[in-house]
Amino acid sequence: MSETETEKGAEPAAEPAAETSAESSAATSNDAFGLTAIEVRPVDRVLVRRRESQVTTSAWRLEVTCDQGAGGIVRVEVATETGEQSVYRGDGVFLGWSQERLAEAYDSLSRPTDTGPTFELLQLG
Repeated sequence: MSETETEKGAEPAAEPAAETSAESSAATSNDAFGLTAIEVRPVDRVLVRRRESQVTTSAWRLEVTCDQGAGGIVRVEVATETGEQSVYRGDGVFLGWSQERLAEAYDSLSRPTDTGPTFELLQLG
């Protein structure tokens, strides 16, 4: 009886170790900007108000969780005299980042990945 329990107990202990090594290799491929094991949620449309404007406008919010914590980057399109300009605001792990670094992180993390299935419309009839 003790041999069976020992064998059964040893098998599950070996499986998580294999999963951990697989997870660590996947986490290594998702490292960027000094953040590790990055998980990105789809970009959401959010409402924002700016001090310069008395109007509520829309913006895009990118939410990220990683080993260092959670955070988000909000991208607001602002009309200027020379055209439109993107302004970024970071919170959580992105708090205190420069506009250039936020823009680079937003662009690279919001880029679609090619790992999912492609969407094709069927032409019927």
